[in-house]
Amino acid sequence: MGARRSARFLARSAAGVLAAAAVTVGVAVPASAAPLWPGGPDISLPPIPGITAPAPGVPTPPVAPPAPVEAPRGPANFSAPALNPSAGEVVGVAQPIIVRFAAPIDDRAVAERAIDVTTSAGDVAGRFFWFSDSQVRWRPDVFWPANTTVTVTAGDASSTFTVGDAIVTTADDDTKTITVTRNGEVVRTMPTSMGKVGHETPNGTYIVGERFRDMYMDSSTYGVPVDAPEGYRTYVEYATRMSNSGIFVHAAPWSVDSQGVENVSHGCLNVSTEDAKWFFETAQKGDPVVVQNTDGGILNGRDGLGDWQL
Repeated sequence: MGARRSARFLARSAAGVLAAAAVTVGVAVPASAAPLWPGGPDISLPPIPGITAPAPGVPTPPVAPPAPVEAPRGPANFSAPALNPSAGEVVGVAQPIIVRFAAPIDDRAVAERAIDVTTSAGDVAGRFFWFSDSQVRWRPDVFWPANTTVTVTAGDASSTFTVGDAIVTTADDDTKTITVTRNGEVVRTMPTSMGKVGHETPNGTYIVGERFRDMYMDSSTYGVPVDAPEGYRTYVEYATRMSNSGIFVHAAPWSVDSQGVENVSHGCLNVSTEDAKWFFETAQKGDPVVVQNTDGGILNGRDGLGDWQL
């Protein structure tokens, strides 16, 4: 507001100066005018380039202030970026808004001004963070209010999605237990086994991503050959991704005796088949999974599902 107020003040001041100049030159004083009083100053003025005095008796036309110039709302290549979540999706309370542009953005501040986020819950404070010159993300400062409608517009693109119930999962290495709440009420408690020594599960707030009814987990995907001493290729069921680095909540019937007792996984949250199936069917995209009290450091905020560390 201060910048706009100053701009308007300067525009009015400039208009006043121009108007005053027009009135002055409108006097049509001869080149060698007499003083207004004996010994007084000569009131003759030098001509002002580009301004011609009107004829005597002709009123001076008003001088309009210059039209304000509005700052551009977005860069030239800001048409129809891809938006995530897409229209109609239902997501969890930790889900960020992801805007992917068709081309790199030169002026990030201009791009941010062209992105609007509104909610049915009123104003929700949040901030932008850039993953690259062609991808910016926005998330609230705290989790979204549950059961809220959110609309994001960016350039020519728009998406309206819904934040569902607040399903918050906490995995605590002190108790080796996973606790799931829905809108503040505990709905399930599950014993777990997390990452063993050398593969400790990082602490932090993860975001639920894709889900697989079954899949093969392969150590070669992060650089450890399957035939190496620490290598593996294991079939698992009910796998719910919580990091792009390969951490899942999944069924591990082979470690049931260790769940709730000791950590034996390569970083994933091992649970029973029954608990894994329940979580697979209950968790939704964007739900937070908070891991705490491990020796695994902090989840990388650039993981892609680690936005809450940024």
